Amino acid sequence: MKFSESWLREWVNPAVSREALSHQITMAGLEVDGVDAVAAEFNGVVIGEVVECGQHPDADKLRVTKVSVGSGELIDIVCGAPNCRQGLRVAVAMVGAVLPGDFKIKKAKLRGMPSEGMLCSYSELGIDIDSDGIIELPLDAPLGTDLREYLQLDDAVIEVDLTANRADCLGMVGLAREVGVLNRAAVTEPQWQAVTPTIDAKVAINVKESAACPRYLGRVVKNVNVKAATPLWMQEKLRRSGIRSIDPIVDITNFVLVEFGQPMHAFDLAKLTGDIQVRLGNGEEKITLLDGSEVTIPSDTLVIADDARPLALAGVFGGEYSGVSDTTQDILLECAFFAPLAIMGKSRRLGLHTDSSHRFERGVDPEMQHKVMDRATRLVLDICGGEAGPVVEAKSDADLPKPAQILLRRSKLDKILGHHVPDSDVVEILERLGFGVVAGEGSWQVTTATYRFDMAIEEDLIEEVARIYGYNNIPNVAPVASLRMSDHKETDLSLKRVRSLLVARGFQEAVTYSFVDPKLQNLVHPGEQAMVLPNPISSEMSAMRLSMFTGLLTAVGYNQSRQQGRVRLFETGLRFVPDINAESGVRQQAMLGCVITGLQNDEHWAMESKTVDFFDLKGDLEAIIGLTVSASEFSFRVATHSALHPGQCAEILRNDRVIGHIGAIHPSLEKPFGLNGKTIVFELELDALLHTSLPLAQAVSKFPANRRDIAVVVDESVSAGDVMKLIRKVGENQLVGINLFDVYLGKGVEPGKKSLAIALTLQDTTRTLEEKEIAETVESVVSALKTEFNASLRD
Repeated sequence: MKFSESWLREWVNPAVSREALSHQITMAGLEVDGVDAVAAEFNGVVIGEVVECGQHPDADKLRVTKVSVGSGELIDIVCGAPNCRQGLRVAVAMVGAVLPGDFKIKKAKLRGMPSEGMLCSYSELGIDIDSDGIIELPLDAPLGTDLREYLQLDDAVIEVDLTANRADCLGMVGLAREVGVLNRAAVTEPQWQAVTPTIDAKVAINVKESAACPRYLGRVVKNVNVKAATPLWMQEKLRRSGIRSIDPIVDITNFVLVEFGQPMHAFDLAKLTGDIQVRLGNGEEKITLLDGSEVTIPSDTLVIADDARPLALAGVFGGEYSGVSDTTQDILLECAFFAPLAIMGKSRRLGLHTDSSHRFERGVDPEMQHKVMDRATRLVLDICGGEAGPVVEAKSDADLPKPAQILLRRSKLDKILGHHVPDSDVVEILERLGFGVVAGEGSWQVTTATYRFDMAIEEDLIEEVARIYGYNNIPNVAPVASLRMSDHKETDLSLKRVRSLLVARGFQEAVTYSFVDPKLQNLVHPGEQAMVLPNPISSEMSAMRLSMFTGLLTAVGYNQSRQQGRVRLFETGLRFVPDINAESGVRQQAMLGCVITGLQNDEHWAMESKTVDFFDLKGDLEAIIGLTVSASEFSFRVATHSALHPGQCAEILRNDRVIGHIGAIHPSLEKPFGLNGKTIVFELELDALLHTSLPLAQAVSKFPANRRDIAVVVDESVSAGDVMKLIRKVGENQLVGINLFDVYLGKGVEPGKKSLAIALTLQDTTRTLEEKEIAETVESVVSALKTEFNASLRD
């Protein structure tokens, strides 16, 4: 948003410098991006009148003029501008004047004719206006007046970068209101004579989408002169706001746009057929816009139309067919309030961005349309002449925004600001902002203004109090914090330790989306219901994950397709399982998932290349379990899982409760996920893992340990884990170590049987064990195995 400092000071003129004013605006949250002069530095240029203008005798493109500057003496000046003519009021650089670039004007002769000055163009004075010749000033411009003073060129253009919530400052009225509030200065709005209708001409308005357009005003103005010149004061104000002058009707609508932040549009009345309709497009209509581009109107886009065709994209761009042209005699002025959601995104979708859509998307004051319509009509009548009809309004009170009612509590204000702003200052600030304030016991009931549609909650009001009171007036108080030991249980296992262990074992942490492709997830969990997102990013990310498997397997396939042969990933996160017993209808569980594929180790000349198997990942899992100091509480049991290979799948249990699964991915899932080779995964509940037992310190025995190996033959269906568990139970305190070092099936072992070779380490902390005691312990172990599993010692 660009605005002229001099125009702002017509509204409100605080006794502060330009630099202080810019700083004030920035500190109020309207960041100033730049302050630029409206013209380059020059002096000695005054207003003159071309009294005589004749052809140069020796140059076709030069003219010899006599110019009056009001002193009674005529000045001879040679000029080459094509628009130089008798009676023209011009900018005259007198002898001794200094123009931009340190160009000094001196007496000279051009092709033998004396020239005692220079008639200047805008570009020669460093003014950013396109022109083909010298400056043409109004005929009432006072002769001899300094041009800088006449055009107020000692002015600056201030550009502010507004946040999306401060659309109320996209007009001079909002900026002036802010400056007035900050300086406790009165704001003087422009005054004009209200327009009284002199004709009965009007156009009926039919709003079919009242929620999108709660208010629409139309007014007919007949017999306007569209060839009238836009006043210089208006051209300059528009230029300094970054808008070029086009024609008087367009200039007037742009002027009120900048003045009040309210977009308007003018239609050529002669090109309208029937009533004005505010409706949605049908998806097939096309319209040629004012910039000459043709667009197909989407079915959810609001249009202004007549009985025959669309005339404009509502709140975005006018149509070329109904636009004002040089032949226009009668116009229809429109001024409307469009709901921000009805305009938001429409211009972007069509590749358009206009000053109108910029404002309507952010919101305009829903109560300003009548004032703006009257202001624009008065300007049209004063500049272009004509006769105005009555204002026709279509309004839906139910759909118009209502001022918010917000309770501001003193306790909340002090808590958030960390500073006590006096009650009188709070009330004054809110009232100067245009809010209604009713004081209560320790609170204020605030009714916001219609132009502050960004006010919705208590914190919004607190922010307003803080920025108007002045952030610099709130003292910097360092926070006070007491140091104390953190509350944590020694038996809680840190997730950081688990992550560090996995990283140390060659894993990399993955972070995948919590929402996954429902088709892939259904392959992993067939028949299981998942939570579906109502507004997903895409159809491939529309379901919440039921496990970590889907995301991890997708990541593995992604890496393998990029020539990553050895992949080891882990991830921690939530899974979302629909559960009618849960408070929100979905049970969220923190999970740990790991996946490995490819070679056991990176290729090395001294190592055999071997692909991973079930026991590689089981070893990593057992290392994690080892962190709990409660390994005996965990066990594995053969199981089935829809995503895992039959016969290569096990449940993970803690204290006989299933907390997860481990196994090889089912071959049927390899192609959908793009997997190459055997892939092993596990997943378990983090809450069931992150609980440890406190380690107990024991004296190290100084007596020798004894090892005895046994080989027992059991049925293939007997789990080695169950065998080890029984041995630990029977061996009691003397058995300090147990290790399964071989499993054998084949020659010498009956079909359906397997041989388990187990090393037993026995030791006592008080004495050296005798051979008899060792033999008795081994015998008791063998006997127990025979009783429990029908085991026998292998010959």
